[in-house]
Amino acid sequence: MTGKTQPTTVADSVKVKGPASYFPSIEKTYGQPIAHWLTLLQGLEGKKHMEMVAWLKSDHQLGHGHANALVAYFLASNQ
Repeated sequence: MTGKTQPTTVADSVKVKGPASYFPSIEKTYGQPIAHWLTLLQGLEGKKHMEMVAWLKSDHQLGHGHANALVAYFLASNQ
């Protein structure tokens, strides 16, 4: 053995990439589930990416990276 621990479940062996990799940190930092933020973003449909990011930052005090990740995921999911 190489000393590495083996994943105990399939979920443990899957590394989340892209905007969703920010989700655990977003939930921990702001105390709301991702579904909450995605629901809020539905009310902004038709706005540009950076307009949505700016709204999350100004109205909800999200950091730029977290806001950008949420918007990128939201827009990609609604194509």
